[in-house]
Amino acid sequence: MFGQIIMFAGYILMSVPNLSLTVTVIGLFTIALGNGFFKGNLQAVVGQMYDDPKYSKVRDTAYLIFYMGINVGAFFAPFAANGVRNWWLKTNNFLHDGSLPALCHQFQDGTLQNTGELQTLANQVSISGPVTDLSAFASNYLEVFSRGYNFAFAVAAIAMVISLLVYLFFNKHLPTKEKSSTGPTITLSEKPWALPAALVAFFASAFLISLVKDFKTGMAIGLFVGFVTWIIMIAKKDEKQRVIALTLVFLVVIFFWMSFHQNGLTLTFFARDYTVKTVDPYTFMFFTVENILSVVAFLAGLVIVLGKKRTLNTRLIGGALLVAGGTAGYFFFRNGEAQNPIAPEVFQSFNPLFIVTLTFIVMALFGWLNKKGKEPSTPKKIGIGMIIAALGFLVILIASLNLVSPHELKIIDETGAVKFNPIPDSSRVMPYWLISSYLIFTIAELFLSPMGLSFVSKVAPVRFQGVMQGGWLLATAVGNKLLFVGSFFWGKLDLWQLWLIFIVCCLVSAAFIFSILKFLERVGK
Repeated sequence: MFGQIIMFAGYILMSVPNLSLTVTVIGLFTIALGNGFFKGNLQAVVGQMYDDPKYSKVRDTAYLIFYMGINVGAFFAPFAANGVRNWWLKTNNFLHDGSLPALCHQFQDGTLQNTGELQTLANQVSISGPVTDLSAFASNYLEVFSRGYNFAFAVAAIAMVISLLVYLFFNKHLPTKEKSSTGPTITLSEKPWALPAALVAFFASAFLISLVKDFKTGMAIGLFVGFVTWIIMIAKKDEKQRVIALTLVFLVVIFFWMSFHQNGLTLTFFARDYTVKTVDPYTFMFFTVENILSVVAFLAGLVIVLGKKRTLNTRLIGGALLVAGGTAGYFFFRNGEAQNPIAPEVFQSFNPLFIVTLTFIVMALFGWLNKKGKEPSTPKKIGIGMIIAALGFLVILIASLNLVSPHELKIIDETGAVKFNPIPDSSRVMPYWLISSYLIFTIAELFLSPMGLSFVSKVAPVRFQGVMQGGWLLATAVGNKLLFVGSFFWGKLDLWQLWLIFIVCCLVSAAFIFSILKFLERVGK
């Protein structure tokens, strides 16, 4: 609950227009702090619900459902943010174009050499007519664009209030171990030298990494090293093997998220620079929330109608979904434009969409394997997930083989600034390459992330339940901080070489998991 309240405060702060950079950073820190309180403890509570041996065998399935719930919200998030932003732009007689903010900033800074592209785009997005004053346009567009995101944060604050109300109404159904547990707890007085040792490890690691990269990366890796040092030192003899097993899994998780979350960095660069900007009505069906929901309704209705052992009422509901989804989809398709613009950030919605649609398929697969006595152990699922992630990068590698790489487009203007020539529209690839990659990445994520959460819940000593879930989040954060690997090599290597780095990273991580598989399975029993 405290996490939700803190996040609400952060979202309210971010909804205030014209904040200074310092206040913006404070707002983002507040959101991150609240998320730390909220998410780690929520994951621990899910695990506590299945500590009873009667239910423990469905722990993996429970975390799959939990993970699906997270991604239902994640699916609507980009559509909500973009929808609010576009609504505010249209209210002020503008349309959205993702290239304009950067061009407007360059124009205001005096670094835009050729204003022709800005003039063309300004005329295209100005509902009130051709733009005659680029200076006024740049200022107004950036102001309206920024204010649109302030409104989006306000919507997030409202959503957080709804989340808090749900928690308050249904909290009584959740386990309350803090009231009933009489087991050992974590205290700073036990092994008092452990905390100073962890601080030494933190500062030493942070300093060394800062020399190589930067202070922020050093802090992230230093925190992880300090956390691992502290948790291993305070673990009792009967807890140590479990703690070591989890820290080894955390190490693999770092490299998974470093690779997987390229979807928000280099893969988004690929969507922006190498994927077509407009698509036909059929392809556009996958890029708007109303089209996607109509397709989902149609498919859900089809599954219900064709399913075995359905009651008449159930089949009627399925038929209604089938007809409604099909009719809506046909309407949107017939009334679509011949060519429809797609924004690079919308590709982010495919991951949560695929998670929601594939979760039950993966659950059915694991259930079928379980009945045959062939369901992989949780650590083995994590290793398989790393291999599947490598296949996702293989798909985008194949798509990149005949493309001009960023470093071949690099130019240095007369001021010494590094810029990139745009990719000709004729050289851009269809979005299905990226969509296919996201599909494979999502399958990998379902094999790894909810399974990892389940493994942490199962293996962590009772007194470390919340702390070790926090360790999982810390490993995720370190992986996100290492995203710079992708941006560092973007513009220096051929595209296929960049994707090969992540393929190797995923395969090496998988090999490591399988090399310690027996140890992890023994600890997890």
